[in-house]
Amino acid sequence: MLAFDFWLVDIMRWKDVWNRPNRLPEIYGTLIALGLVVYFLLMWGVGLVNVIELRLLNLVIVGTGIYFALKQHLRTHNNSLGYFEGFVVCVGSGFIGVTTFGFFLFAALMVSEDLSKSVLGNEPMAEHLDPYIATAVVMIEGVFSGFFMTFILLNWLNTDTVNNPNKREQST
Repeated sequence: MLAFDFWLVDIMRWKDVWNRPNRLPEIYGTLIALGLVVYFLLMWGVGLVNVIELRLLNLVIVGTGIYFALKQHLRTHNNSLGYFEGFVVCVGSGFIGVTTFGFFLFAALMVSEDLSKSVLGNEPMAEHLDPYIATAVVMIEGVFSGFFMTFILLNWLNTDTVNNPNKREQST
């Protein structure tokens, strides 16, 4: 009975995970990674994993995750959004999400020989690709997509100030 009580307390703490203003990049980066993994598995199951044009939807997934991270930042910081604060939240979320997905992709390419042949065999420079290089390219592409979406969203949303990036706020 005591073990069940601890389990119940852990579940009750889980709902507080969304209200942690200092952990927004980790939370939304994880959600971005989950979205990318689900999308990848769906495309792999349907047999469309080697269609290059569908990679544009990765931009939508990353952009959506970054947008919701910014909205959560506004909710947890009294509707205040400094440009550099938003930049840190956006880039952090995108980087964590994309690199986590990159590690998943690397593992999938190493485990499944069929997937590796399907994805790498249809590329124009297939003889020069291996799972290491393919994963690095996907991660670089994803990080730059995160930067791109950060630039767009921070200029689209109204930021309060261009704050001093060297000055750290004291969180209570």
